[in-house]
Amino acid sequence: MKEIWIIGFLVSSLLLNLVCLAVILAVKKAYQNKLYQITDDMKRILDYDTDEKVMLFTGDKAIIALNTQINRMLDERQNIKAEYRASQLSAKRMLSNISHDIRTPMTVIQGYVEMLLMDENNDTEMLKKVDTKVKQVTKMVKDFFSLAKLESGDAAITLEHIHCNEVCKSSILGFYDILAAQGFTIDVEIPKQDILAWADQEAVERILYNLISNVIHYGAAGNYLQIKLFGDDNYVYIAVADKGKGIDSTASQHVFDRLYVTEDSRNKLIEGNGLGLTIAKQLSLKMGGDLTLKSEPYLKTVFTLKLKKYRNL
Repeated sequence: MKEIWIIGFLVSSLLLNLVCLAVILAVKKAYQNKLYQITDDMKRILDYDTDEKVMLFTGDKAIIALNTQINRMLDERQNIKAEYRASQLSAKRMLSNISHDIRTPMTVIQGYVEMLLMDENNDTEMLKKVDTKVKQVTKMVKDFFSLAKLESGDAAITLEHIHCNEVCKSSILGFYDILAAQGFTIDVEIPKQDILAWADQEAVERILYNLISNVIHYGAAGNYLQIKLFGDDNYVYIAVADKGKGIDSTASQHVFDRLYVTEDSRNKLIEGNGLGLTIAKQLSLKMGGDLTLKSEPYLKTVFTLKLKKYRNL
């Protein structure tokens, strides 16, 4: 009997230990599941940069305390983001206002210089140099003003269906005399069928003006300019290419950065303020498109404007 009792006691003890182990494992599993849920929520919030909070229903005080501190951290992050956005917007609007204020006196100065140029008794050569510099500064201020308005959200972008065929033709015709005089080979690939984009026509024309001007200024060594219009099911593409010295891989990474200029643009014979491509990029993004660059020096340098395709529903 004594042996049976001992065996029964051992069996009962083993079963009790197994039950305790099962409970411990279950509690551990529950803790792990809650921590995994918190981890997944945090990953989603950070990956998608949302303003959500971690929502977890539990009666465990330790988990509740952890969840509270995580949400407190997310609140702080949200406040910092809001303050940063507000300061950025304020700075951009201030730049826009300053640019606007500078434009007015520069326009007045340019007017006086033009009046002085009409007087034959004045030093015409000196005044022409002054006039050139005034125009350069005026253009720079104008570009600053345009970029500041774009970045602050004050620029008016009106999306409508535009005929890309006609926009491309008029853009290249506007430069035809200059290109012909400099001996450029002009390669135009514009299909006969209409290609419509959902965009702002003035913005597209400004982007193409900038891109073609860049070819004349920086790609003249290749004496070649191509404008190609094509599309797919969702987008319209306008590619402007040249066969000049191109843009190396280092510069390609920064060519759309504000105030970035290549070594060529520092040459006094070439005008450049490092804002043209930045404005073009911003305009393309505001229209829901993009502007990209691919360059193989002395083979082909291509800027490609991507626009949303217009769908007549």
